[in-house]
Amino acid sequence: MSTIIDGKALAAKMRAEIKTRVAAFQAERGKEIGLAVVLVGEDSASQVYVRNKIKACEEVGVKSFSYHLPADATQQQVCGLVDELAAADNVHGILVQLPLPKHIDERAVLRRIPPKKDVDGFCAENVGNLAMNRETIVACTPFGVMKMLEEYGINPKGKNAVMLGRSNIVGKPMAMLLLNADATVTVCHSKTENLKEVCAGADILVVAIGRAKFVTADMVKEGAVVIDVGMDRDENGKLCGDVDFEGVKDKASYITPVPGGVGPMTITMLLYNTVLTASRS
Repeated sequence: MSTIIDGKALAAKMRAEIKTRVAAFQAERGKEIGLAVVLVGEDSASQVYVRNKIKACEEVGVKSFSYHLPADATQQQVCGLVDELAAADNVHGILVQLPLPKHIDERAVLRRIPPKKDVDGFCAENVGNLAMNRETIVACTPFGVMKMLEEYGINPKGKNAVMLGRSNIVGKPMAMLLLNADATVTVCHSKTENLKEVCAGADILVVAIGRAKFVTADMVKEGAVVIDVGMDRDENGKLCGDVDFEGVKDKASYITPVPGGVGPMTITMLLYNTVLTASRS
C-alpha cells in the first residue's frame, strides 16, 4: 500500500511559516510585501488561477495588486504595464498569467520582468542560474515538488528519475532540479520511443503531459515514487491527473493525488518566492 503525499497539508504548514515571515518583514522594514498579478483577456481558467493567487496573498498578509487588461490589449500596453510594475518600489514580485492572447509576444513580455521580481522563475537569467546549479528563483510547480520529496524524506540522490513532459514551466526545470539533487534524469515526451519501458525503469516518475490517466500501472515500477502534476477531466467530467491513480496507487511506494497533491504547492511556492524577492530587495 502506497503512502499518499498530502500536498494540501504541506501547503498549509508552509503558508503558516510564510505568514510569520511576512509579519517579520513588515515589522522590520515598515512596509508591506507586494505581488502584482497581470491578467490579459477573459480565459476562464486563468481568471480562477488569479483569484486563487489573490486569496492566497490575503491569507499570508502579502499585498496583491491585480491588473486585468482586455483581450484586445496591444503589445505596447501590456509591456508598458509590466515596465511600470518593474519600476514600482512597492512591488516585489510580478506575475504575468499565461497563456497570453495569441497576438501578444509572450517572450517579449516576460523579458520586461526584472529577474529580481520574477517570482515565476521563467526569465532567462533565473532559468540559466538553475541550469548552472546556482541560487536563484525557481519555477513554482517544480519547486513545490522538491519540497514534497523533502517533506517525505525522499532523496533523489543516485535514483533513476524520469520526467514525462518537457514544458518550460514544469518539465525542463523539474529535470534540472532533480539533476542538481544528484538523480540520473531522463526526460520523455511525445516523440520518445519505448516510452512504457523507460517510465517503468523510474525510481521517481514525475508526470506533466496533460492527458487524463495516461500513465497506467504497467508503466510504473514496483515501489516507485509517482508525482502527478496533471490537472485534467475524466470521461465523467471529474477532476483527475495524468496518472491512473486507482490503478497505480497499490504499486507505488509514494504517490500524489489529484486534487490535493501538487496543486496546492504551486501557489504556496509563489508566495515563498515573493517573500524571497522582497527579502533581497
